[in-house]
Amino acid sequence: MNDTKLIDTRTRILDVAERLFMDSGYEGTSMRQITGEAGVNLAAANYHFGSKEALLQEVFKRRLEWLNKERLRVLDEMETQAGGQPLKPSQIVDAFFGTLLRMGAHPTQGGETFLRLLGRTHTDPSGLIKTLFAAEYSDVLERYKTALFRALPEVPKAEIVWRLHFMLGATSYAIAGTDALDLVTDWQLTEDDKIHSSERLLPRLMSFLIGGLRAPLPPPPDKS
Repeated sequence: MNDTKLIDTRTRILDVAERLFMDSGYEGTSMRQITGEAGVNLAAANYHFGSKEALLQEVFKRRLEWLNKERLRVLDEMETQAGGQPLKPSQIVDAFFGTLLRMGAHPTQGGETFLRLLGRTHTDPSGLIKTLFAAEYSDVLERYKTALFRALPEVPKAEIVWRLHFMLGATSYAIAGTDALDLVTDWQLTEDDKIHSSERLLPRLMSFLIGGLRAPLPPPPDKS
């Protein structure tokens, strides 16, 4: 078997697994389903990945590696242009969360399928996923937290960390898809309002996230 065929088989398995994990979740997807749709036998999947758990890790790693490199590239570029001055909070939010949403316009980076998978997994993470995300995000989150601390010196660091946590949660829920919106609301949304695409979601979500980041500080706890 030549190298090109090996690469094609591996990529095909990853692409199918990404879509099925997004549709049915990790627990609801079997290796037999993945190999069946990818047109390969189980031995081939085991040769490339060894297990379903390892396959899931590779599905995320191949996308998150690009995403986090791009986030760092954008932040480095903005900080260079700022010449040592703090960045605007809106720039930092867009560089981190906007870069993620803009992945949806790039099918070669997973497009909308990966965004929805990422959102779905963030909202119902297993111990495996938590460990994987912690490893993939640690360096990037440290850089962005530091940038936010500099941009908002009047805000306690603990409050910034909490607000970043809230922003991560809101973004995960948003990119998981609009199915949840239909389930938890009885609002009469037009079909145009229901369109779920990174291009339509980006300005709406950015406005919400920046508003939350800039919200008044909560009152101190009553110690009486």
